[in-house]
Amino acid sequence: IRVELDNLSAADFRRILCEPKDALTKQYEALLAVEGVKVEFTEDAIVRIAQIAYDLNQTTENIGARRLSTAMEKLVEEISFAAGDKRGKKVVIDEEYVVTQLAAIVDDPDLSRYIL
Repeated sequence: IRVELDNLSAADFRRILCEPKDALTKQYEALLAVEGVKVEFTEDAIVRIAQIAYDLNQTTENIGARRLSTAMEKLVEEISFAAGDKRGKKVVIDEEYVVTQLAAIVDDPDLSRYIL
């Protein structure tokens, strides 16, 4: 059986990041909380992540919501690496941080092809 699905919109990506009980944002908040780092995603950050995932799916291979996993991993990579130094601190991930951290995959079409 073959089924053709509609492409996900930026709004769909936003819902995926926020609404499920085990949404990616909640998973990363919990993961970093184990390291003693409180992470908070602002609404504008979530909207930007969703838009970037949507744009990458439009300009490279459309892999649906799987794009979010790699984008989120890249987004928190630096925080995760430095978690020991940030123990007991709160890190707010806002739109500016998202743009800065994901700039390489957005600005380089060749690189974004390799980011799932």
